[in-house]
Amino acid sequence: VRILGKGKKGSRSLTEQEAFEAMNMILKGEVEDVQLGAFLMLLRVKEESAEELSGFVKAVKEQLNTPAIAADLDWSSYAGKRRHLPWYLPAIFLLAQAGYRVMIHGASGHTANRLYTENILNELGIPVSRSWEEVADSMNVRSFAYLPLDAISPRLAEMINMRHLMGLRSPVHSLSRLINPLNADSVLQGIFHPPYSGLHQEAGALLGYRSLSVIKGEGGEIERNPDNAMVVKSAIKGELTEEEWPSQFERRHVKGQDLTVNYLKQVWRGEQEDEYALGAIIGTTALALKSLKPEFSQKDAFAFAEKLWSERKLDLI
Repeated sequence: VRILGKGKKGSRSLTEQEAFEAMNMILKGEVEDVQLGAFLMLLRVKEESAEELSGFVKAVKEQLNTPAIAADLDWSSYAGKRRHLPWYLPAIFLLAQAGYRVMIHGASGHTANRLYTENILNELGIPVSRSWEEVADSMNVRSFAYLPLDAISPRLAEMINMRHLMGLRSPVHSLSRLINPLNADSVLQGIFHPPYSGLHQEAGALLGYRSLSVIKGEGGEIERNPDNAMVVKSAIKGELTEEEWPSQFERRHVKGQDLTVNYLKQVWRGEQEDEYALGAIIGTTALALKSLKPEFSQKDAFAFAEKLWSERKLDLI
């Protein structure tokens, strides 16, 4: 706290090792609540550095002790949707249909009036895992699994829920996205505030992830807004790159009025035609495919995504 809060001239960011040690203390319960609150809010005001995020994540990963479950793609889901339905979920279903194993982790309920992955999966009748054993079973049956943060790290979940008390997000919202608990080769990140994209990109390189890609996702989730051009910032084997994807439509769409799970089902089953939804699903799937197969061009990724959509199992949901 003294390092972070010693005034404009005396304060500085933590080194990666200092951040590692600080998070270790927090996770082990070796800090007082007042210290934790001060620490998180000082970081929030300063804004965390890539070195701090990397140190925090390394401390979390050291204590997770996760089993060896194969995963191709790590998909974090912590923001929740407000303006649109979660069209990233059909994208995940398409990737799983193609045989890619997708590990989804997230938290729900920390921000009011938002649709969270866990709630949508429950409404779709798709089981939410509560243990690593259930994750392994779900991966084998569906090629994807969702595990809430409170089952991965109860301490991190507790800290995320402090948003109600503080009135502000904290660095926990960023570091939770980056934990990649099963050490998947490919990691996707969706952020809402553009300055955080470079931060996550640099942290991914420091963490040694083989492939990490960050976008300004719709609502802060990993979801392509097809009406906008998209910049993808990546860290591929430590090399930082940036690629622009053009918008998928010439004209912007009016926000849909039906935000029910039933409407999502109808679009999946072909009972409703929704150009924006289809654009979001195909665009998000293409983004993921490009991360999983770096040799793909954007055109290749879109062609494969469209093929997966045309061959989808209509009775899946």
